[in-house]
Amino acid sequence: MSRVFAYCRVSTSTQTTENQRQEIRQAGFAVRGNRIIEECISGSVSAGERPGFCRLLDRMEEGDILVVTRLDRLGRNAMDVRATVERLAGGGIRVHCLALGGVDLTSSAGRMTMQVIGAVAEFERDLLIERTQAGIERAKAAGRHPGRPFSLTPEQRREILTRLSTGASVAAVAREFSTTRQTVMRIRDTAARQLSDNITSPGQAEQE
Repeated sequence: MSRVFAYCRVSTSTQTTENQRQEIRQAGFAVRGNRIIEECISGSVSAGERPGFCRLLDRMEEGDILVVTRLDRLGRNAMDVRATVERLAGGGIRVHCLALGGVDLTSSAGRMTMQVIGAVAEFERDLLIERTQAGIERAKAAGRHPGRPFSLTPEQRREILTRLSTGASVAAVAREFSTTRQTVMRIRDTAARQLSDNITSPGQAEQE
């Protein structure tokens, strides 16, 4: 018999998961208390880096069912959600999302939904890469090189940004490039700052 698990997440300690638990009960899912995983963590953290969600993955087995109230409980963006669902489906775990009418995301209808999510994910990834690279080039053309120099080559820094934009964790990218988490985060934050500067003041670079 399939076991049913629920994952409930809130972003701050002033919030509670009670509404999510109630929605799951009202939807007809009988989830034992010890199979409800609750977590207080920012939605900006990818699913693979959430301690509670990682414990959930360790406990679940093929044939189990996972219930969430909304897709954003599963990941920080479309790319992360897609990767999480694919990982669960690969382990033979069904995923039900109440906000989508309780559809099983691993079923035929669910796979169609995931195709749409995948299209959005591809768009988000390409847009982020394009904007990040454009921001870097503008900053270089303007002679702006904020922060201390990195030990990595420009090509490696661009590849790091690409890996991050596809949903890879900071820790995983640091291991891949044999560098520190702080270096990866500094590259990410510098690129984001440059992008923000160019978005808010698109003509600034030409005026300086």
